[in-house]
Parts: sequence; structure tokens; C-alpha cells
Amino acid sequence: MIPILRTDRLILRPPLVNDFPPYAAMMRSSRAVFMGGPFDERQAWGMFSSDVAMWSLFGHGALMIDLASSGECVGQVGINHGPLFPEKELGWMLYDGHEGYGYATEAGMAMKDWAFGIAGLDHLVSYFDPANHRSMAVSARLGGVPDPDAPVQDEGDVVYRYQRG
Repeated sequence: MIPILRTDRLILRPPLVNDFPPYAAMMRSSRAVFMGGPFDERQAWGMFSSDVAMWSLFGHGALMIDLASSGECVGQVGINHGPLFPEKELGWMLYDGHEGYGYATEAGMAMKDWAFGIAGLDHLVSYFDPANHRSMAVSARLGGVPDPDAPVQDEGDVVYRYQRG
């Protein structure tokens, strides 16, 4: 069962097929460079589908970030896992124009709290391109600490670690 998480300003909800066009636009853009992109539509569809499938396979996955005030979808937050991830990863992305409002921190905290509470996970990591300073700052606000000894997803990644409790 895919949860719906609520914060003061956000609703984190399961992805729907009509969420794919803005997701694909983000993944095609230069904003996806910190995630290994830009990606073509086929690659974006594979990633989007994986985000949904992880719920059935692992009991966690991605949730879309909606503004509670308007219902506008402003991005995605989730827990990634599978053969491409050495450890369970807490990740987020915001669509263009929605940075700087604290949405990534708010959504990331809600997802992390759910993971450590309801899902019972003991730890998470976040993988970053070394130039992605804004997302590393979000990770630090979420309680993440750099772990230079952690296995990486891609060569050169910076890893931040979160522990339950």
C-alpha cells in the first residue's frame, strides 16, 4: 500500500500516469545533470516506472510532492533501491521554479520520518554529484552527515548518511 503523507504545506502522494509529462520534461532538461542526465523520454519512462514499481518490490518508492494550497505538483521525493543503488537512497527533485521555498527539506523530512517510523528502516543515504551543493545543504538540514567510506552509486559521488534515532 502506497502511503499519502501530509505536512503543513505539502501532500506527498502516489505517482499517477499524468505526472509523467512534467517528470519527463525535468529529466530531459539540463536540471537532470546532477542525476546523470539529461535523459531521453524512454529513459525517463523507465525511471518513472521504476519509482512506482519499487513500492511492490521493496515496500517503498517515490511520492509526488503537491502543494496543499493549490494541488500543483512541484516535484518528487522517494526512497530508491535495487541493483543500481548500493544502499537505500533518500532522494528528491523539484521542478523548475520551486526551489528556495523549503519544499525539498519538508518533503525529505516527511519521507525520512516515514522510512524510520512506519517502514522500520535503520538507515538511509543520499548520493550527490560533488557540484550539487544545494541538495547537500538540504541533506544536512535533514540530519545527514557526510560518509566518505560509504559505497557510491556513481564514481565520484558524495554520500550523506542518515541513522534512525
